[in-house]
Amino acid sequence: MSKLYLIPTPIGNLEDMTIRSINTLKSVDLILAEDTRTSGFLLKHYEISKPLLSHHKFNEHKTSENIANRILAGESVALISDAGTPAISDPGYFLVKHCVEQGIEVECLPGATAFVPALVNSGLPNDRFCFEGFLPQKKGRQSKLNELAEESRTMIFYESPHRLVKTLQQFAEAFGEERKASVSRELTKLHEENARGTLAELIAHFSSKTVKGEIVIVLEGKTVVKKKKEYIKKDRQ
Repeated sequence: MSKLYLIPTPIGNLEDMTIRSINTLKSVDLILAEDTRTSGFLLKHYEISKPLLSHHKFNEHKTSENIANRILAGESVALISDAGTPAISDPGYFLVKHCVEQGIEVECLPGATAFVPALVNSGLPNDRFCFEGFLPQKKGRQSKLNELAEESRTMIFYESPHRLVKTLQQFAEAFGEERKASVSRELTKLHEENARGTLAELIAHFSSKTVKGEIVIVLEGKTVVKKKKEYIKKDRQ
């Protein structure tokens, strides 16, 4: 059936690929990949041989219309990213939006994504949370931190290893160094680490080592102090 499939790929451990995802990739006419070299390794591992087309943040605005036309002509297309679920801090949103506007059926399969295990592992409240992804690197970064100062929900951020300590220091300045947080790196891989503590403790921990791997930071929200209701008793007359 002609449609667009969004297919999650492992964030580290190749065994996290679902059977349904493998079968779907084997059935489509075309696979869109963020990096064809990275995806080529995954597809070879699962003996999937299908035409590959590069689709990333630098060309998605140009290629989306052509892809939509191919689906409308009867082809089935799958979109995968280098790791995790497409469109979650990865290319995908623009293509999905374009396909929906064209009346094309879109189906996203469930599967790997980095922030879910990081959130659950953190030990912080996960009944309500907000996903912030990557913060602006320069312009707008401080404004975003100021905006989040009053956020009471648990917050989730993605970060690169070489910016981790600086980001934690900025969090300590914005939210207080006693705010609790968790840092997950190398999720699902051999050297997976989930470090928990106050921002001050995490800064000390990661300042003393070389940090590698993709990073997920889970940050405690601001504690809301509920005011006690005051009841005024009226004298009986």
